[in-house]
Amino acid sequence: MVKLTKKRKEALSKVEKSKIYQLTEAATVIKNITNTKFDSSVDLDVRLGVDPRKANQMVRGIVTLPHGTGKTVRVLVLCTPDKEDEAKAAGADFVGLDEFVDKIKGGWTDVDVIITMPSVMPKVGALGKILGPRGLMPNPKTGTVTMEVGKAVQEVKAGKIDFKVDKYGIIHSSVGKVSFDAEKIVENARELLQTIIKLKPSSAKGTYVKSIYISSTMSPGIQIEPKSITL
Repeated sequence: MVKLTKKRKEALSKVEKSKIYQLTEAATVIKNITNTKFDSSVDLDVRLGVDPRKANQMVRGIVTLPHGTGKTVRVLVLCTPDKEDEAKAAGADFVGLDEFVDKIKGGWTDVDVIITMPSVMPKVGALGKILGPRGLMPNPKTGTVTMEVGKAVQEVKAGKIDFKVDKYGIIHSSVGKVSFDAEKIVENARELLQTIIKLKPSSAKGTYVKSIYISSTMSPGIQIEPKSITL
């Protein structure tokens, strides 16, 4: 049996195990039970009543969190020379094409988001086996394959994220940091959750949002009442 640490016991004592919390209350509790020495991420786990194995029940989307994620997002733009200045001016951390394609082939993936142009997708597509498993493959559906590379960089830096239901029917996403005010955590979480609700597949039957849990790095999960996300 795993022995609980003093901090873990203290955190568990502040959470009512059988209680389903309102979103606003849960955001306050998660701040109070987090004792890490670093600024922990605040994450949502949303279990949906869908079958991801069926193409018509796949839930995937993009959302711009009102207060961002609190993370420093490293952006690589793979583009032709005429778009390099636009990408740099928008705040891209790395800009280029062939030299970065070669670096990625060599195993370099030290970025969080890759943005590219339709015209260079043949070169980028060849990196699929490396980028795909790391969730870095650009995709037109998430706005990361576009001619407006500057705008795409600005949106990502401002808190635009993409999410996708996994094979178990769960969406995992960060909605901020513990250092955020509880109100900001609530607003970010509500924006994500309401976007997920809007994406409900017409083929999904029964209860769509089965459960919602909020947690921070190394904290217990707190269950949220789904109805409270629209209050």
